[in-house]
Amino acid sequence: MRIVVAPDSFKGSLSAIGVACAMERGILQVFPDADVVKVPIADGGEGTVEALVVATKGSFRTSEVTGPLGGPVQACWGVLGDGETAVIEMAAASGLPLVPKELRDPRITTTRGTGELVRAALDAGLRKLVVGIGGSATNDGGTGFARALGVRFLDAEGRDLPEGGGALAGLDRIDLSGLDPRLPTAQVTVACDVDNPLTGPRGASAVYGPQKGATPEMVAELDAALERFATVARRATGRDVAALPGAGAAGGLGAGLLFFTPAQLRPGVKIVLETTGFDEIVRDADLVLTGEGRTDFQTAMGKAPVGVAAVAKRSGVPVVCLSGSLGHGAHEVHAHGVEALASTAHEPMTLEDAMSRAAELVEAAAARTCRLLRVGMRIVGRRDPRS
Repeated sequence: MRIVVAPDSFKGSLSAIGVACAMERGILQVFPDADVVKVPIADGGEGTVEALVVATKGSFRTSEVTGPLGGPVQACWGVLGDGETAVIEMAAASGLPLVPKELRDPRITTTRGTGELVRAALDAGLRKLVVGIGGSATNDGGTGFARALGVRFLDAEGRDLPEGGGALAGLDRIDLSGLDPRLPTAQVTVACDVDNPLTGPRGASAVYGPQKGATPEMVAELDAALERFATVARRATGRDVAALPGAGAAGGLGAGLLFFTPAQLRPGVKIVLETTGFDEIVRDADLVLTGEGRTDFQTAMGKAPVGVAAVAKRSGVPVVCLSGSLGHGAHEVHAHGVEALASTAHEPMTLEDAMSRAAELVEAAAARTCRLLRVGMRIVGRRDPRS
C-alpha cells in the first residue's frame, strides 16, 4: 500500500514536516509495511518557505525586519535551488502569531517587515520573487510593505500617515517617486491562499478582521479605510485591482502588491504542488492524507487541502483530511475532492492543550483513520458465504 501524506502546517503548533512525520507514525502503527511518501505542503502562509526550499534543495536566510507592531523580528526567507529565486512568506515578518492576543488590533499592525524582506532579496541580487501572503496580522492594504520600498502615503496636509490600516481613512495622496527602481522590473509571483476581494462582505476586513482582533465597529472602520485606499491607489497607479480575486488576502496585501509591483497572484498551493512534482508523486498512490490546523468554510476558497485534493482527484486517488478542528462550513470541502474529514481532537480539551499535543494527536488520528480503512478493506475483500 502506498500512502502519500501531504499536510499543511498546524499554525502555531506544528510545522508541515512535523505533521507529515506524525501522520507517518500513525499509519505505520496499522500498516507497518506501507510505503509512506511525505510531501509537506503550504498555501502561501506559514511553511511556504520551508516547503519550497526543501523541495528545490535551496538555502535559508534570516533578516531582521520590522514586526507587525513595529518592533524588530528575525524573519526566515529562502533562495530556491535555481539560485535565482527568492521565496518570502509574510507570516514570518507580519504574521498573526507575532502579536500577543491581548495586543491584536488590525488598525495599527503593519506589513512593513514583508517589504523589508523583499528589499533584502533585491539587495542580494535576486529579481525573481515568490511572496506567500497567508497568515497575516495586518489590515493595511500592503501600505507598510510599500513604505519599505519607497512609497509614501500622505494626508491632505502632505504629512505621512501613521502605519496601519486605520490611518488610511485619512489618505489623500500617494507619492510613488521614491519607489525602488528595481521593483518594476522584478518578476513577482504571489502565493495566495484565498480569493476574496479587497472590500465588502467578502473583503479583507469583514472576513479576516475578527480573527486579528477586530470588533464589528473596527471591521466597518477598516473596510471604509480600505475603500479610501483603493480609490486613491487607483488614481495614483492607474490600476483597478480592488475587485480582483485575492486582492483581500493578508489584510489587503494582495491589492498592495498588485498596485505597486508587477505581481501575478496565483493559488499558493498550486505553486507548491507544481514545485514538488506532486502530480507524479500521487499518480500511483492508494490514499492521500492531508490536513491543516482548522478546516472551515475558508478552506474551500483555495487552501492547501482542496489544492491537494484537486490533483489527487485527477488520478482517482481518495483524500482524507485530518484537521486540528472542524469549523462552520467544513463540509464544503467535499465538493472539492476531499472525501472524508476528521478532527485530531478525540476528547474535550482546551485549545492550548490541543496545540501543545499536536504531534501526538495527529499520530493518533492517522492511526484511527487507518484502522477504519482496514475495516473497509476487510468488508470489500470478504468472500460471499454463498459462493
